[in-house]
Amino acid sequence: MAYSQARLKILPSVRCLFDKLVQIKVEGLAPHKPVELRSKLVDDKGVVFRASARYKADEAGLVDVCSSPSLGGSYRGVEPMGLFWSMAPDTPHSKLQKKTVLSPAVVEFEALNGETGELLATETNERGYMTEGMKRIPLQDGRLRGVLFIPPGKGPFPGILDLFTFGGGLTEPRASLLAGKGYVVLALAYYRYQDLPKYPENFDLEYFEEAVTYLRTRPEVTGPGVGVISISHSGGMALSMASFLSGISATICINGCIANTVIPVHYKDMVIPPLQPVIENVTITDSGLIDIRNALADPTSGENRASLIPIERASCQFLFAVSEDDHNWNSAFFAKHAAAVLRDHGKESFQVVSYPNAGHFLDVPHMPHCPTGFHAAVGSVVSFGGEPKAHSEAQLDLWERVQAFFKSHLQHKSSS
Repeated sequence: MAYSQARLKILPSVRCLFDKLVQIKVEGLAPHKPVELRSKLVDDKGVVFRASARYKADEAGLVDVCSSPSLGGSYRGVEPMGLFWSMAPDTPHSKLQKKTVLSPAVVEFEALNGETGELLATETNERGYMTEGMKRIPLQDGRLRGVLFIPPGKGPFPGILDLFTFGGGLTEPRASLLAGKGYVVLALAYYRYQDLPKYPENFDLEYFEEAVTYLRTRPEVTGPGVGVISISHSGGMALSMASFLSGISATICINGCIANTVIPVHYKDMVIPPLQPVIENVTITDSGLIDIRNALADPTSGENRASLIPIERASCQFLFAVSEDDHNWNSAFFAKHAAAVLRDHGKESFQVVSYPNAGHFLDVPHMPHCPTGFHAAVGSVVSFGGEPKAHSEAQLDLWERVQAFFKSHLQHKSSS
């Protein structure tokens, strides 16, 4: 059988949602001959992400990525989605950027002769974010800024506020994919977005209170309370919301801190000062990167306690997701303390899930791992930790847990 008959197939379809698994097959290869598979994705900032893997065709001239092992390249072994999660940027320290979900992420695949490098077959996988009939509404309501996603169907649906991290504005991918599961999701920006301040003097909890009220009063949203999902710096904002604001039933904090950080939080006549860094705790990795894992002071001791968020006041359910190899800060320590505080106050309204060898940015499934990147608060490139395969598995597991948690703790009357 000649190489020229090779066909690259993506099943069940070349178009799917970003969080879906696909089956990649190459048929019509010469039996037992080596073949290299390559993937490529250009993000919304123009950064190119790539992966490659070497395979050997079976006696029928077939490579099926779901059952054939990679013999080398970006990953080894049987990894159905390896060509996605193992992608690395051509520009170092880049995180995959998707500014708007109106267009899909387009992943290009090539199959090459493993001996000669000759191109044998190509195919493209369009990985979308919005289900058919979903509404995407840019939000400019008073001072609120963000993007609202409303799923198709009669509803009403449970509501969720989606908060991104420091220096990031907002993230539409997670919000839109979550909305596709039957939720009205507001991706809320809280600075560095449109006309919001780039360098705010404080974060005003009344702003988040307005967002909760806005979401709860939408006709498409059912009550009694809404959910909040957060990551990194916004974890502290989510915990502050849960502690001081009414109308929140379920809060997910992904690799967050139990103390306020970076910028003071104001609510009415109360101020939570930011936890100060201990500069001598910052280290440099063997590869010359800044490691800030232990840079924050211990929020549970002495005067640092003023920065602690009083989560014992909260009446919602919590899910704390932590990466044990998070190098942005010690997420596992913070979640352990949060659990102890809640338990000490007679509350069992929390879950903690911990992921060994995962890094800081736990994102939606199949998102390439971001081990290093520019940190807005530090003003430099830092290590975020994690090992790509373990990180990918953590993202997959957490996505299922996020859906189960919200389904369990937000009233679900949707007709989707």
